[in-house]
Order: sequence, then C-alpha cells, then structure tokens
Amino acid sequence: MSRIGKLPIPLPSKVEVSVASDNTVTVQGPKGTLTQKIDPDISVKIEEGVLNVERPTDQKRHRSLHGLYRALVSNMVVGVSQGYTREMEVIGVGYRVESQGNLLTLTIGYSHPIIFYIPSEIKVTTAMEKGSPPLIRLEGIDKELLGQVCAKIRAFRKPEPYKGKGIMFKGEVIRRKAGKTAGSKK
Repeated sequence: MSRIGKLPIPLPSKVEVSVASDNTVTVQGPKGTLTQKIDPDISVKIEEGVLNVERPTDQKRHRSLHGLYRALVSNMVVGVSQGYTREMEVIGVGYRVESQGNLLTLTIGYSHPIIFYIPSEIKVTTAMEKGSPPLIRLEGIDKELLGQVCAKIRAFRKPEPYKGKGIMFKGEVIRRKAGKTAGSKK
C-alpha cells in the first residue's frame, strides 16, 4: 500500500468537496475554488469529514497514480482553506523590484528592466527595506501554479555560486565556491 496514498485527508469545517460523474474533484473553501480531473481508475470517497483516495489493484500504474492524486487533492484542500505563500529575495548590488497590480518589474543587472505578468490567481507584493535585500511575496491557492510562477521568476537570474547574487527563495542556502587564486610562476 502506498504510504502517501493511504493517508486520509481531513476536511476542515468550511471546506466542501464534490466528485462529479466524470471523476472531477471540486474543492470549495473560504479562499476560492479548485478543480482537478482524476484518472477513472482511482476512486475518491468522502465519509464523516474525511476524504479517502483508493486504487483498484496493485499494478505499478495504479500505485503511482494513487499517491499522486492523493497529494494533489490534499494540496487543493490546504490551498482553499489556508492558501500558499512563497517569498523570494533578490540579492545583488543595484537589484530592485517593483509591482503594480499583476505586473512585476525586475531590475537585475541587464541592460533593460524585465517586466513579468503574474497570473490573476496569484497576488504579488514587493518590499524594499534599507539594510535587507528586495523581497517578492507571492500568495495563491493553487500550489502548482504558484510553483511555476516562482520558477519563472527565479530563471531570470538564478543564484550563482561565486558571489551569491541572484533571485532565491527566502532562507535558501546557496553552496558557495572559491574563486580563482593567483597562480605562481615557475
């Protein structure tokens, strides 16, 4: 039995889950609504405030889908009840960030500022305080979409190991490398 798949998903009091006939799971909560199409072989059962994901056989395909869909539904329940937040730091001399609505403007050492459109499902805020690196804060209910947006922002200037400059998640530790040393002549 899958260690992840067999775990029941507790449903908070304000969260409603419905399963359509075409195996589409809809989760509604105080923060919004999310839907996920589930493979027809996997079944979702709701009983007494607990949601269970079950598989028909022990085939390799069913075992892999079992844990996957349990994790996706669990992420949806947490998203609509609590939401997800990611914070990113922009480290480098002269690096700046600004946000206006859903437009994020990054000045990160290129000849021009990068203007990035954030999807409407994600809320973005920026902070530039003296003595600390500029901060990008992203909030949303869809964990997958939030992760994709964070990955795209990080790809504009990945953290480099020599000076530690770039866009990184808050609290992330970058493994540093030693630079070149002066060689001696023989």
